[in-house]
Amino acid sequence: MSTLISSARRWVRRGIVACVATATALTTAACVTNTETGNPDGWQEIKPAAVPQLANQVPADVRNRGTLRIGTNPPFAPAEFKDSDGNIIGFDMDLARAAASVLGLELAINEQDFNLILPSISAGALDAGASGFTDTEERRKNYDFVNYLDAGIQWARQPGNDTTRENVCGRKIAVQKGTVSDIEDYIAVQEDCAARGLPPVEKLSYQDSGTAATAVLLGRADVLSADSPVSAWAVARSDDKLELVGDITDASQYGWPVPKDSPLGPLLAEALDYLIATGDYQKILETWGLEDGAVPNATLNGKKEW
Repeated sequence: MSTLISSARRWVRRGIVACVATATALTTAACVTNTETGNPDGWQEIKPAAVPQLANQVPADVRNRGTLRIGTNPPFAPAEFKDSDGNIIGFDMDLARAAASVLGLELAINEQDFNLILPSISAGALDAGASGFTDTEERRKNYDFVNYLDAGIQWARQPGNDTTRENVCGRKIAVQKGTVSDIEDYIAVQEDCAARGLPPVEKLSYQDSGTAATAVLLGRADVLSADSPVSAWAVARSDDKLELVGDITDASQYGWPVPKDSPLGPLLAEALDYLIATGDYQKILETWGLEDGAVPNATLNGKKEW
């Protein structure tokens, strides 16, 4: 899993090192993202032909609409972020578009606050989510997850900052609101500090991962906690002003959430298996430098049978 780091470095676009602050909470002119960005060099849209035996099983309301409505929350690079024209791009978008195409559907991308995506799925306003969702037991109580990428939690800090999991008590940690880092990783760290009788960790929560990483780059937080592909991306784009800390922890998988017991769950899993079999899945991950997180086959809630 640690090789995600070297993979992410390989496709950083040439010449993108300067950047400006994009969040009103950060006033110093520095950041780890840039508006002068787009798809990686060599990127090609992958939209396979529909597979009739799968497309014919798509629920009638979705088939008649002709679109798979997904919710996403950029920036969460390299999963989803905006290019210089404002288009939402990223490996989540590429993979979801390819899976929709296998089902004979176009992808309809809806930008939403991360915390509103799951409720929108429950309300029927969205068919699925594609926003770097970690498949957790808690989320499975209300949603099924089509698993498509191995990931985990990875910390990042400034070079010269000695913050680790062992000495983080009393220091500041930056996270994106609503993510596993915000909810589970921070709580675990806080409980460990309390058990050792040490000062609590101060959590700085931000609306997006880029701003959280920028807080660390500016020294407003000691360490970033984020999903491993996200931390690797931030480090690769920081012009050596950030470094990764320790090993990947809490190994887990990204998944597309769909309504509990929805027929779309098994169908999207079948579509993903088809993309894996044809090699299109591997092409998409290689384009984004994430091939080390590839799964051998689709799973639904972590199971190969559905």
